[in-house]
Amino acid sequence: MSEPNPEAICVIIAAKNAAATIPTAISSALRESSVAEVVVVDDGSTDRTALAAEGADDGSGRLVVLSLPVNRGPAAARNHAIAHSKAPLIAILDADDFFFTGRFEAMLRHTEWDFIADNIAFTRHASVSEAPQAFQARARSLSTVEFIEGNISRPGSRRGEIGFLKPVMRRSFLDRHDLRYNENLRLGEDYDLYLRALVKGARYTVIEHCGYGAVVRSDSLSGQHRTDDLRRLYEADIAVVATTGLADDVTAALRQHEGHIRARHDLRAFLDNKRSRGTAGAMGYVLRNPGAVPAIAAGIVRDKTRRLRREPDAAPETGLRYLLPGVPVAQK
Repeated sequence: MSEPNPEAICVIIAAKNAAATIPTAISSALRESSVAEVVVVDDGSTDRTALAAEGADDGSGRLVVLSLPVNRGPAAARNHAIAHSKAPLIAILDADDFFFTGRFEAMLRHTEWDFIADNIAFTRHASVSEAPQAFQARARSLSTVEFIEGNISRPGSRRGEIGFLKPVMRRSFLDRHDLRYNENLRLGEDYDLYLRALVKGARYTVIEHCGYGAVVRSDSLSGQHRTDDLRRLYEADIAVVATTGLADDVTAALRQHEGHIRARHDLRAFLDNKRSRGTAGAMGYVLRNPGAVPAIAAGIVRDKTRRLRREPDAAPETGLRYLLPGVPVAQK
């Protein structure tokens, strides 16, 4: 029996009500020669997502479409896909995104990694025909502290975007450390998995080369989180802080991220109470949670002054915006 190709990739796509976009996502994955499997999990869709996915099959036998009878969230859907796949390398693709041609070639030139991520191009149009800027495939290691801090919003910039990175993961590392997505999370499930991997000693490499296209949509499911999703995310930070043997700088960064998410939660909870119970309900929440006052006040001021600030665009109306800076390849 021949040994499996150690560079064979399984692309996992968790999809809910993505019939309009999933054919492009699947086609971009099947186009890559290093992709041995594409596993789509229809996560309780109410449209024709599964049929649209099956219609994108290229006849190579690499596409598998699975369906969950009820929506369980992206973490559960991805775990389901991992359990039904075999390739040594795992790549995540969102159902409304796509790979640029040749994405994995630049990544697989590098060795000595457990996770490797490339640059992302944000766009408003799922056009796989538009080639991204050619950047040098320079590599650097991402530390645990850098990763955590890169997921915290900073004034004058978009919210922490390192969490948007879509690394290829070695199945052997995930299996060795019994790591899977936390199915209790419906927000930040990627952040949590990568964080726990880094705490376990994962070597996380980032290259400047751009191979992932992220389509910015106003109706994206990732932007429709609930207040309770924020609570579960900062509680996930607390759970990692409880890990024995954490370095002091990692603990400090985790506490900062926890506070960042908790502040967002407190503001959302205040607004939820105001919406459902009026001013009296909002003030009641403040009286019950006096520690939330600074976050609520800062959030209200930030929202009121949003129009006066120049916020960076998520993506330009035309062209591409890159997540990471890079050195362009010299044109011949």
